[in-house]
Amino acid sequence: MRIGYGEDAHRLVPNRRMVLGGVAVSSEVGPLAHSDGDALLHAITDALLTAVAAGDIGQLFPDTAPENAGRDSRVFLQRALSIVRAHGYRVAQLSAVVVLDRPKLGPYRGRIQASLAELLGIGPGEVGLAFKTSEGLAPEHIQARAVVRLVPQ
Repeated sequence: MRIGYGEDAHRLVPNRRMVLGGVAVSSEVGPLAHSDGDALLHAITDALLTAVAAGDIGQLFPDTAPENAGRDSRVFLQRALSIVRAHGYRVAQLSAVVVLDRPKLGPYRGRIQASLAELLGIGPGEVGLAFKTSEGLAPEHIQARAVVRLVPQ
């Protein structure tokens, strides 16, 4: 068994699309990022990579590379999953926390959980997902943290 941890954070700005876990979220603000800024998928990607000691998202997809501008973060996740499989592992479980003051994410829980389960090839019951606010400490930011448990294929 292997365990991996990842986290990501982005400043929120007006007129940016918000995507979380591969799901579009209706919001007046979105993450300032080189890619689509899906903080949750970025955290999960790093968790996968760290679990097999394969570096991090910035090494595989540098924000200085023009081809990564606006890139769909599901591409990052799929690449990390292929590396995990090449090391002889598969995802067994995900536990993730998103910290965001607004918009409220509760109405999106089911869609995000289903999206993550499908992307990772696990059942929705293996996707633990918590939403928190910063209690006013970081109202213009989104933060995500993720832990993955990998098992041999």
